[in-house]
Order: sequence, then C-alpha cells, then structure tokens
Amino acid sequence: MGHAHSALFSFRQAREAGGRFLLRIEDIDKGRCRPEYETAVLEDLRWLGLEWEKPVRRQSAHFDEYADALERLEGMGLLYPCFCTRKEIQAEVARSPSAPHGPDGVLYPGTCRALTADDRRALRAEGRSYALRLDMARAVERAGPLTWHDRAAGTQEARPQAFGDVVLARKDTPTSYHLAVTHDDALQGVTLVTRGQDLFEATHIHRLLQALLGLPVPEYHHHGLLTDPETGRRLAKRDKSLTLRALREAGKTAEEVRAMAGVGG
Repeated sequence: MGHAHSALFSFRQAREAGGRFLLRIEDIDKGRCRPEYETAVLEDLRWLGLEWEKPVRRQSAHFDEYADALERLEGMGLLYPCFCTRKEIQAEVARSPSAPHGPDGVLYPGTCRALTADDRRALRAEGRSYALRLDMARAVERAGPLTWHDRAAGTQEARPQAFGDVVLARKDTPTSYHLAVTHDDALQGVTLVTRGQDLFEATHIHRLLQALLGLPVPEYHHHGLLTDPETGRRLAKRDKSLTLRALREAGKTAEEVRAMAGVGG
C-alpha cells in the first residue's frame, strides 16, 4: 500500500505539471531482485490505472555508465578502496568509546582511508575484496556549500558529511543506490524527484554527487508515509493483508485502493 501511495503521488504530480511519469527498475542488487517481483510491480501499477513512458530504464543494464562515473570521481582523488569486512568495522567501532552516528547508524571509522598507495596496491594484488568509499571530507571541500529544495520542507543546506565515507560500489554490487539514481535522474531529464520521507536524508548525498559530477539539480518532494492507524507503524512488506494482490483477491476495486492509498480519483 505504501508503494501504491508513492506511485500514485508521483503520477499525479507529473500529470498536473503536464510532464512525464517514469518507471525505473532499480535492480542493482541482483541477489534480491527477481523477475517475479518485477512482474508483480508492473501488474500492480497497471491495475491501479497508471501508464508510464517507454522504454523503462533497467539499472542492471547500465553498470558501465556507473563505472564511468566512479572513474571520474577516482580521477578527482575522491575515492579509496576499503578492505574492511563488516565484522572488522563492527570491532573497530566497538573499541571506540564515542563512535559518531549518522542517519544510517554508526559512521565508518575511516580505517582504510589512511592506507598508502603502496598498501592499497598490495592488498589489491592479493585479491582482497574491497568497496569503493567516497572520501567525504575531500568531496565536501571540493564541492563547497550546497543547497537543494524540497517542495514540502523548503530550501535545505546540504549536509552529506553526516553520512561519513559512504560506499559507492562493492564487488558484488558495482554501484550504489546513491550513485545510480543520481546519474539516472540527470540522464533521464528528471526535474522533480518524488519519494517517501524515509529517503529525505539521502538527498544530501545526492546533492553532493550532482555537484561533483556536474549534473543538473532537480526539485524534490518527499511525501509522508502511510502508517497503521492502530500502531502508527509504517506499512511494510510484512503487512501481507495490505498487499495490492491480497486486496484485489479480497474484491477491492482499483478505485477503492487508490482511495485507501490516500490518492483518490
């Protein structure tokens, strides 16, 4: 139901502006993304009465483009390989009496940032797995002060440093959500990004990437999240009784579900 609300909200914004409504398959995590899930998404959106511009962009078909963006950032001296495992990062954080926290939890302590070029080459030569992290301090210094605008919250001062040295690529996932959507929004000419309030803070990172890569800056509108009226808990995939398929099978019409999702008509 939350996804229905988000899709309907975006569709209405595009229609009222005389613009385009885009559907994008963000399937960079091949371990979690399956064809049957995509089929269900398309089925649900069609049932809700939505139409989108063709062709649909599939991120897994464009890893080479994200690699080019990473190469540009690396050329600026803003990326470094991180060889730490999650277990090693947790152990390092546990040794710190006051580990700093960001919107996504405890910040990466920067262990591999201090490695010399020779150290990095040696570890790569050993075949050690690594992630590519953004050197946030250098990136923020290079970009300078930045702002972005949200239609609901107004003008925001970008604070990407709150996230620390974010991962932009891993061996098993050659791009991150942050890099892929920032690149694709620019490529597809998106002028208004609509998404849930739970992704509000991520926009600080996206604004920084736009500045570093010389990309246009869209406007944003982060909408509220649907919650259970009894518990106040955000509706999620675990709420099986409120999936669109379950509601269809229970006899609900598309018009009724649109009203339930908070976007009637």
